[in-house]
Amino acid sequence: MPTPDEPLSQETRTRLLVAAGEVFAEAGFRAATVRDICSRAGANVAAVNYYFGDKERLYAEVLRFAHECARERFPMTDDVAQPPEKRLSNYIRFFMSRLLDSGRPAWEGKLMAREMVEPTAALDRIVQEGMKPQYKALTDIVRQLLGKAADDAAVRDVVFSVVGQCVFYRHGRAIIERLSPSGAFGPADVERIADHITRFSIAAINAQAGRRDGAARQP
Repeated sequence: MPTPDEPLSQETRTRLLVAAGEVFAEAGFRAATVRDICSRAGANVAAVNYYFGDKERLYAEVLRFAHECARERFPMTDDVAQPPEKRLSNYIRFFMSRLLDSGRPAWEGKLMAREMVEPTAALDRIVQEGMKPQYKALTDIVRQLLGKAADDAAVRDVVFSVVGQCVFYRHGRAIIERLSPSGAFGPADVERIADHITRFSIAAINAQAGRRDGAARQP
């Protein structure tokens, strides 16, 4: 059993999280084995039980770890004092930067894609702790843009439309690169795509809200 020396314990725990992320992304939760994870991490097979309890709790911690790493690289800031158009622009830039992060380990995106297709109980925690605050912020922005007369269903539909445009560039990346070989996803491209999604969304929101001054409300 490992000695609970703090620096060594944290280092081993992190190695297990990264190794588990890679194995879970490759094999999926059900097919992944604790032995494979510990072997890749260079740890004793008892290490998973020592640090996490079991494979299910390790998987939940891997998802949380991946989300925390992304949040540290690209923290969400939302200044509610700004006009909603500017808030939407900031939100989309933050979201696109996180989705198309070139420094993101490949296993993080692959693991989340697997979780979307084959959800586990761990997804509930990720939604509550990570996704729900972002959803709430975007809902507030859209509600301001649509106006007080908009009902909850209309607000929700617009929120998911905005998110859908952003997520397409992450999940459709391989197809996009084949359809448009000149396409790229560097920092300048992320800015360009985010600007396009912002303008496209605001124009649609203005039209839905019946505004006549849509052009004047562009960020």
